[in-house]
Amino acid sequence: MTLAARSGLAILLVAVAMIGALAACRGNSALEVTPAAAPSSVTTAATAAPTTALSSEPVPAATPAADRAALVALYEATGGASWGNSDNWLSEAPLNRWYGVTTDRGGRVIELALFENGLSGKIPAELGSLSNLRELYLFRNQLSGEIPSELGNLSNLQGLYLSNNQLSGEIPSELGNLSSLRLLAIDDGNRLSGEVPPELGRLSNLVTLYLSGNQLSGNIPSELGNLSNLEILYLSGNRLSGEIPPELGNLSDLVALHLSDNQLSGCVPDGLRGIPYGDVDQLGLPLC
Repeated sequence: MTLAARSGLAILLVAVAMIGALAACRGNSALEVTPAAAPSSVTTAATAAPTTALSSEPVPAATPAADRAALVALYEATGGASWGNSDNWLSEAPLNRWYGVTTDRGGRVIELALFENGLSGKIPAELGSLSNLRELYLFRNQLSGEIPSELGNLSNLQGLYLSNNQLSGEIPSELGNLSSLRLLAIDDGNRLSGEVPPELGRLSNLVTLYLSGNQLSGNIPSELGNLSNLEILYLSGNRLSGEIPPELGNLSDLVALHLSDNQLSGCVPDGLRGIPYGDVDQLGLPLC
């Protein structure tokens, strides 16, 4: 497969994975948007008019206020005044009127989509307090520094997309606590180092894992073989070494596997034969 074809395939798989993850998040959600004739339980910055809360249950005043404080911390840490779009940020408007923010009927933040928006600087630890957050999309910005370990507190998170930034340091092992996560993408343009945390093997709902194009080293953890729902695994373009763990052959749903451009040795496990979108034939390794 030519480089251009591989690049095109990678872009296609990223798009399919992102769309699938977003669809899954919404499809499994009790907050699914209803037809226009019915009132919606989810509000976004694109909504033409404020919606009326459908629940009569009181919402603690401090809860949306805490979410607001986390968003303010993000704005201040990432040069909000220079963002491509910062409509209503720092204003007294409801959070669902802030560009890129989606809230539930109680005013809690459930989605933050600020991709391709000129964010620069470090991701603030305060984002780890957005306890209802389901989707965090900050890809294609100029974010730098380390990924805060506090993101591991986001127990409801289903999509974490930090690709195409300038992030460095190690992948926090705390990300292994994200039991609801379906998509984890921290590839292309970042400079993450250290080993792939074996704790990622606890992400039982994970469907897509993109870690390509970093500076990750050490062995591929055998714990990744526990990701029974994994369909896409990209680890290419790093400094990984050692043998391919045979446990990866247990990933029966895997349709895309990229391991090239590392320093792997040994043989290719039998279970990895015939993956539709794989590059194991380019590793120069015999079959086990």
